[in-house]
Amino acid sequence: MSKDNRSAEVADALRERAATMRPGDRLPPVRDLVQEFRASAATISHALAHLQAVGVLKAEPGRGTFVTGRNRLPEADYSWQSQALGRARVDIRRTTRLGAHGGPDDIQLSWGYLAAELQPIDDLRALGARAARSSHAWSMMPPTGLPDLRRAFAAEYHAEPGDVLVVPGGQQALVYAMRTLAEPGMAVVVESPTYPGAMIAAQSAGLELVAVPADGEGIRTDKLADALERTRATLLYLQPCYANPTGTVLPPARRQEILRLAAEHGAFVIEDDWARHLVIDGAPPPPLLTDDPDGHVVSITTLTKPVAPGMRVAAVIARGPAGERLRGARVADDMCVPAVLQETALGLLTSSAWPRHLKRLRSRLGERRDAMLSELHATGLRMRVAQVPTGGIHLWARLPEGTDTAALSRRAQEAGVLIGDGSQFFIDEPPAPFLRLSYATASIPQIAEGIRRFAQ
Repeated sequence: MSKDNRSAEVADALRERAATMRPGDRLPPVRDLVQEFRASAATISHALAHLQAVGVLKAEPGRGTFVTGRNRLPEADYSWQSQALGRARVDIRRTTRLGAHGGPDDIQLSWGYLAAELQPIDDLRALGARAARSSHAWSMMPPTGLPDLRRAFAAEYHAEPGDVLVVPGGQQALVYAMRTLAEPGMAVVVESPTYPGAMIAAQSAGLELVAVPADGEGIRTDKLADALERTRATLLYLQPCYANPTGTVLPPARRQEILRLAAEHGAFVIEDDWARHLVIDGAPPPPLLTDDPDGHVVSITTLTKPVAPGMRVAAVIARGPAGERLRGARVADDMCVPAVLQETALGLLTSSAWPRHLKRLRSRLGERRDAMLSELHATGLRMRVAQVPTGGIHLWARLPEGTDTAALSRRAQEAGVLIGDGSQFFIDEPPAPFLRLSYATASIPQIAEGIRRFAQ
């Protein structure tokens, strides 16, 4: 059972106990509650903090935790809100899964970020401290981003610095690009399976999702042509490089066909290039944007994935009127990315720490990927990884027909292992049961223990 569920159970039990006590009565100390409920101190503290927040308990440092006498609060009536709010755009089931990082005792084989030991923490500390001492550390930055940082992002995409817009993270870049490039009610075509964050970004923008199946080489361009013709969609979302969750890389022939179809249908292609710096074997293909002279491709690149979850710095690269519209409307969102974060990102990208980090990351991701594959094979699990990824951070595994992946992921979480329910990566019903397993979020011993628990 997850820590959140357990702390909720403890909080409910303590709330019932407080209802039988008098105002001012003291609860037992945390160490006694740990033994009574057979829970960790963190779980007990979380439950107590919740009851303090709602006014049932009051903590007095050095004395203990006391009943306040507010055990029976009037029950709120929120029924009016359902009518006022109308229909929800975003599927809360996807947002809940997307943000689920578990508790400190869980083995994380699902999250889409690097484990702490893979992050360049020492470099970030030093660069962040230097950025914080800058005379303009807390000044307003240009809405489009620090000029030198825009230049650093542009170099890898053979773009002009003026084509670059700095935004706070890849997820916001997706929402911003989809909302700007299409009107509510229009269709956006996505490969299937795809990144759930792209789905909720499209929903947030009021767009209609249209799924096109993918195979071992990415989106099927024959099916894509049919979808564009049928829906008249002018927006296509793709991950040409180490796609999440499958790890596929678009081959040259399909890249050219996608650009041809985009030109024929007057469509934009959002290139989510999140995994370019997470290469393991060989080299990644060039960005799709570099083969597009006419501004059909809008590229998104991020530092959050290859650096650290808190490095919320990304870039949207777009040419022509679309780029002008994206950059011109920037202030409607949040004015700018904080100067300290931009200066830290610039310091990392322009120092020797960046290639050193990428070289180390390449090696360690390869070790973890191979360790996870070895553990899956050793346990004899009836799972098939059809394609070993050459980059990225995920394995995409097919399970036997009839497997309930939602129930399986819940049972795994009860055993303290977080895995990705494959059904979350499809817009409609999945064609087969799949799981996504992330090898970048745990150490090699944790991967071994997590797979062992999962197998049991």
